Amino acid sequence: MTEESGRPRVRVEFPAMTAGGKAAAATGKAAALGGEATLGGIVARATEAAALRPVDGVALVTIDRREALNAIDRATMEQLLEALERLDDDPTCRCMVITGVGDRAFAAGADILEMSEQTAASIAASGGFERWDRIARIATPLIAAVKGYALGGGCELAMTCDMIVAAADAVFGLPEVRLGVMPGAGGTQRLLRAMGKAKAMELILTGRNLPAVEAEAHGLVSLLVPRAEVVACALALAETIAAMPPLAVRAAVQAIDQAAELPLSEGLAAERKAFNALFETEDQKEGMRAFLEKRPADWKGR
Repeated sequence: MTEESGRPRVRVEFPAMTAGGKAAAATGKAAALGGEATLGGIVARATEAAALRPVDGVALVTIDRREALNAIDRATMEQLLEALERLDDDPTCRCMVITGVGDRAFAAGADILEMSEQTAASIAASGGFERWDRIARIATPLIAAVKGYALGGGCELAMTCDMIVAAADAVFGLPEVRLGVMPGAGGTQRLLRAMGKAKAMELILTGRNLPAVEAEAHGLVSLLVPRAEVVACALALAETIAAMPPLAVRAAVQAIDQAAELPLSEGLAAERKAFNALFETEDQKEGMRAFLEKRPADWKGR
């Protein structure tokens, strides 16, 4: 694994699952919600526990380039992709949280020094965009835990995730136009889908920074919390998701993602196909039986 200053650029924390394949989250803090998963409850649990380590079924992936504000160069992207795909292939991993080391930046963009000598031909031959596409294909739910700056490629990485938990003083932005280029790793497409054409045009064409409070108001951020609670809240949210039936969660993520790309009629057809398919799973039988018997469900992921 490529290293910078003698250490990996991406760190992974992922506890083993309990016997029987059932996430400890199912009987841990998530159970304290009494079956009702609310964002307020998640914040309260995270604040009380101040838990900065993942529980079983949840992986914490940390970009660790503190000296470069966690800028995403090729080596960092390769390590991040390797980690995410390995976790995605592990059936015991039910949710992932991505964050950046320290409080100054989630990821302050691409490595401009590395990019400054690139040409159109070298960028096309590098396979860089294919790596971004592979991250977008990760089926396990991804939560970005954003503190400090998420600019350029860092903002695009956060938007590639399924949800964003951000510090109230975090800053998003796509400032590429100031460097003579434009967003190239999904920024123009995902920002428009999250915030609408008018706001996407204004932000991308001016390159201005977007405060987290404004990002949350326009639908880019799922949950806004104090900086000190960002990772704990993201892990608590991930814990709640990890306690849900994994096949249903993955099917729902796929259906929601398809909604951004398909006409309504095709999206509805895809949703109904996925809904029907879940009735062939053991988890559907267990979930409805548990509901009728007034007991917690024991999800198997089958």
